[in-house]
Amino acid sequence: MKITLLLHNAYAVGAALRGTLALAAALADHHDVELVSMLRHREVPRCAVDPRLRLVPLVDTRVGSHDMAHPLFGEPARDFPAADRHHHQYSRLVDLRAAEFLRGTDADVLIGTRSGVNVYLARFGPRRTLRIAQEPLPYDTHGALLHAELAHPYRALDALVTTTEGTAARWRARLPLPGVRVLALPAVVPVPAPGAPAAAPGTGPAASTAADPGVDADPADAPNADADPPVIVAAGRLVPGERFDLLIEAFSAVCAKHPDWRLRIHGEGPERARLRSLIDGLGLTGRAELAGPRSPDGAEFAGASIAVSASDTEASGPALVEAMRRGVPVVGTGRPPGPTELIHAGGGGMLRPCDDGRALAGALLDLVEDPAHRRALGAAALESARRHGPGPVAERYRLLFEELRATRRSRAVRRALGGARLRARALTRGNVRA
Repeated sequence: MKITLLLHNAYAVGAALRGTLALAAALADHHDVELVSMLRHREVPRCAVDPRLRLVPLVDTRVGSHDMAHPLFGEPARDFPAADRHHHQYSRLVDLRAAEFLRGTDADVLIGTRSGVNVYLARFGPRRTLRIAQEPLPYDTHGALLHAELAHPYRALDALVTTTEGTAARWRARLPLPGVRVLALPAVVPVPAPGAPAAAPGTGPAASTAADPGVDADPADAPNADADPPVIVAAGRLVPGERFDLLIEAFSAVCAKHPDWRLRIHGEGPERARLRSLIDGLGLTGRAELAGPRSPDGAEFAGASIAVSASDTEASGPALVEAMRRGVPVVGTGRPPGPTELIHAGGGGMLRPCDDGRALAGALLDLVEDPAHRRALGAAALESARRHGPGPVAERYRLLFEELRATRRSRAVRRALGGARLRARALTRGNVRA
């Protein structure tokens, strides 16, 4: 079977991209897999790409590239949804190349990895091909304008895959897609690379081990000494929705009682200057650090004693899962479904309400002051995160492919009947307004 994954930019970096590449590599154990990157901004990818995977970039955005001289390069995209926050990166040239590729593909399965790319998939992907859209963000993150742009093309999909049951239920309730299978599959988090440092659960940096390449260390065999100094780690784009400001304020309460602890935030974004000012204003200079871009392999969590996400918007908590894969206990917020489901499913962390700095500080202090609890949660985190490994998730995708092929005819009937009902409902609403 030939499987093609459509990516926004395979040359970028981030937990979600690493997960996609790991899923592709796991699928390549039994299938012919290629990656199609809408954009290319550098010579080689920053994240490791399995040599079995073919990487096909569609538009080269590097200064001086032939594509930049193309007359359509400077025209705004029309097929890519205007309400998608990445629309400014897309052009008519990307529209054209995506349509040409999809109309000519011989893939058996097409998997899109974000909303705008999914629209290309739904509009131009061959009907004989299984068309699967991944939606890694919560439904309400998109907003009404983007939902309106997704509603019609998404009806052509075979499946829409979210990362949590709560998010899948929200999509089913708010955006009727007759004949489209809407379900949740875990986001993939790669096994730490061979030779990467692996921390003992909840202890911070560990000594090197002789574990097999790519296999998580057994918590029972890991050292127990805490990091020196112990460090709380968070990672993500420096944007308002990630609530790093709340985390910094909560850390100030921790630091007042335990000045030996440190906070390290990995990521870049427009909030950097404001967060730097907040750190200085709270007297945390030298204790709280904006550590710059994330590592291409997620290694920032290898040295963590605790990992935190205070995000208002994160669907699947990929950064938290990366930490859990390294035996790091996590603290997450409970409004988005991802961290809630992730921690409730198998333990490994603590949940606190969004926008509650005092509660967040309390959770951090609980772990800071109880090393035994920290180690126990770290061990539980490691075990809980195994279900996000590439192999188990790839197997669930394989079962989904089989299901979609077996139900294609019945879903086509439901699509036709459901589409007729939706059109009739729209006409009725129009007559009422008239």
